[in-house]
Amino acid sequence: MTYKEIICFIAQCLTISLEEKNREVILSQLKHKKIDWERVVKVSTDHLVFPALYCNLMRARFLKYLPKELVSYMKKITDLNRNRNKQIITQAKKLNKLLLSNNITPIYLKGTGNLLANLYQDIAERMVGDIDFIFSKEDYPKAIKILREDGYLDLEENKIYFPSKKHYRRIVKKENIAAIEIHRELVSEKHSNEFDFEFVEKDCQLIDQVNVLSYSNKLNLSIISNQINDHGFYYKTILLRNAYDIFLLSKKTSAKDAVNSLNKLSYPLNCFLAASYEIFNRVKSLEYNKSSKTIKYLSAFNYQFLNYERTKKKHYVIKQFLSIKSRLNIISKSIFDNEYRNWLFKRLINKK
Repeated sequence: MTYKEIICFIAQCLTISLEEKNREVILSQLKHKKIDWERVVKVSTDHLVFPALYCNLMRARFLKYLPKELVSYMKKITDLNRNRNKQIITQAKKLNKLLLSNNITPIYLKGTGNLLANLYQDIAERMVGDIDFIFSKEDYPKAIKILREDGYLDLEENKIYFPSKKHYRRIVKKENIAAIEIHRELVSEKHSNEFDFEFVEKDCQLIDQVNVLSYSNKLNLSIISNQINDHGFYYKTILLRNAYDIFLLSKKTSAKDAVNSLNKLSYPLNCFLAASYEIFNRVKSLEYNKSSKTIKYLSAFNYQFLNYERTKKKHYVIKQFLSIKSRLNIISKSIFDNEYRNWLFKRLINKK
């Protein structure tokens, strides 16, 4: 199986609980095609959807077509992730109670927000790193103070932390399973005025006394995290964890309307939607705005699967470009911003 065949196989497996067409396609492949399970495990792990793959195959009763040792391993990893997510949900609800008692209303984001919104049939499906939430700019410093007083400490002591304008540095509390990330912004500075707290706060939803984004803004943020914050738009790549979230959210809201609600961000988000539409086997709920620009993007997206070595070199060049661009941006900001200037000075004189 080629890398693209592996990606498409995994992606379509993730839809078999909700898409009968793909259920039949995957069943046929399991019955008649030799599946490279070793690569499926590696790629699904790299894309953070290994537990979701197991859950969907289990619900479809397709596990009998897999090697028994693999099924046992998948179940073990999924059980571990389910237990971790139970602890994350408990931690998030405790944080919510603490902040509400201090007249601060957090809006939970990303994976934790999806867990709290009951997006998944099984909470084990989603692999979650940190607990992310956002507040109004007025509540931002107050929330940091309250969480510090509650016992949350820097993840690494004596580290020279980068003065991020998007979120506060990760902090942790002893005996809690997840670090927390307090957001000031949702997207990099270039687009921060277009998709910010004020934009998402007006239609956020309250579920079991916890505030989370509306389904349309959950979908937008899932794409933004990959396309903008992680530079997926430059690389023309897709992370299946984000794509799977988008697929599930597209069953609750119009994906096309969601990305159309934005301005400059609409184009890169629509491109991600187009790539998802392709690898999920043209699922109707993932239909996108077709244009000459999206056709060109899809062509580049598909081409990278044909020549791994060329794609690897291209990605290296992009990485170097983004690195240089970032450094120049820091130097420029340090001229006018005292916070950046102090950080740069500390880094320059630090022998480590």
